[in-house]
Amino acid sequence: MKKFAILLLVFLFASVISVADANSQTVSGSIGNGTVKRGTTARGTVVLEIPKELHVNSNRPKSEYAIPTTVKVVGNGVQVGKVTFPRGTDRKFQFSENLLNVYEGTVFFPFTVAVPKNYRGDSISVKATVRYQACTEEVCYPPRSKDVTLTARIR
Repeated sequence: MKKFAILLLVFLFASVISVADANSQTVSGSIGNGTVKRGTTARGTVVLEIPKELHVNSNRPKSEYAIPTTVKVVGNGVQVGKVTFPRGTDRKFQFSENLLNVYEGTVFFPFTVAVPKNYRGDSISVKATVRYQACTEEVCYPPRSKDVTLTARIR
């Protein structure tokens, strides 16, 4: 019984570490160089950092069962352009018979922000939501979403 309890504890500890790894992606980003002029358009970027032992499905994973990565960016008083998704890498994994298209490492998702000439604030703010499904070489975890708020000063 004592051996069973020890094995159970080891299994539970390993499961907790795996779940923590599935949530270890970070989301950040920026707008322009931190400042935007009224009446102009600036480039923004959402950045997804994926630890080396994991990958996430791309926005076109090549499988009806794989949950694609999505990035949604919204702002008040500014016009946010369409997010551009980079090409992923085709890879073969133990859990899939076919190639899957995935993102690994650092992934950049560019978009544009147009600030009207009559914008009244001294800064802009947009909210980005990244939804992804993280996987190891053997299993995929439930999908997760992470939010980040990106700001820039108005000049």
